[in-house]
Amino acid sequence: MSPEQSAARSVPVRPFRFTTSMPALDGPVSRWRDEIRRIEDLGFSSVSISDHFTGGWAMDALVAMTVAAEATTRLRVSAMVFCNDFRHPVLLHKSLANLDVFSGGRVEVGLGAGWLRADHDAAGLPFDPPGVRVERLAESIEVLLGLFGDKPVSFAGRHYQVAELDGLPKPVQRPHPPLLVGGGSRRILELAGRRADIVGVNPRLAPDVDPLAAVDEMSPERFARKVAWARDAAVAAGRDPATLEFQLRMFDVRVVHRGVEHRASSSHARLADPAALASSPSVLHGSVDECVDRLLAIRERYGVNYLHLGGNLDAAAPIVARLAGR
Repeated sequence: MSPEQSAARSVPVRPFRFTTSMPALDGPVSRWRDEIRRIEDLGFSSVSISDHFTGGWAMDALVAMTVAAEATTRLRVSAMVFCNDFRHPVLLHKSLANLDVFSGGRVEVGLGAGWLRADHDAAGLPFDPPGVRVERLAESIEVLLGLFGDKPVSFAGRHYQVAELDGLPKPVQRPHPPLLVGGGSRRILELAGRRADIVGVNPRLAPDVDPLAAVDEMSPERFARKVAWARDAAVAAGRDPATLEFQLRMFDVRVVHRGVEHRASSSHARLADPAALASSPSVLHGSVDECVDRLLAIRERYGVNYLHLGGNLDAAAPIVARLAGR
């Protein structure tokens, strides 16, 4: 069976959901809160934040999620994604369980193995080989999910040890807030298929990854293979792959709306060969109608319904207005 066939089998049609990045903290906090409320009013399902120390990064993910939840009434809050190495899972659970209670059940848990070595180096944290970081992430997920459960947790792993700890408070969302695991490697995506609720499909990211190589990884064939890794791992773990939700961040968005082109481009897309972008599922170009049709086709082909269209609200808003909840 080809990756395309494996990715497409029994693909459920889920309603579209959209997330966007939190605005930068570069002005009055009142304006920041107004932008968060605008995101809610435009129909986005969630607002998400990256988790970094370096590169001029100002916001702490947990604090920003808390403030965003307080500023809104319906909007879900998420990290895309927490770097597992920055927080012990017991501490992360405590923060997220509290936030789920205080927000009335609006937390999504995004977790990854970490990819930006500069963050680790700046904080004096070891940047272990990928296999070690993924192994540690897998243990962290077991601890985190266990603590969201009803019974005290004991865990004895290579990286974490927990003794008869009852995770409190119990979250509003049961059995736990949705868990998103994102990455680009086969090992991460298979872990997501086994344990996550939401699979974030990405290229492999690292400071030394050639931008063109990253875009090539998101070609139709390779993207289908990534989806298939997660779905096949779910089957092998005794899970129904139809329960998985798939999330995708667009590399390059160019939407023509009312005669004006609005753009949202990642650094990878800006440096890549335009020919490599043309067929990628992670690229969205055209009129609003053309973009809507393309996203419908991507959902039909791969089962992807949860989308990040970049940080330009003017580019994303007309598409969200057409497709959110549909």
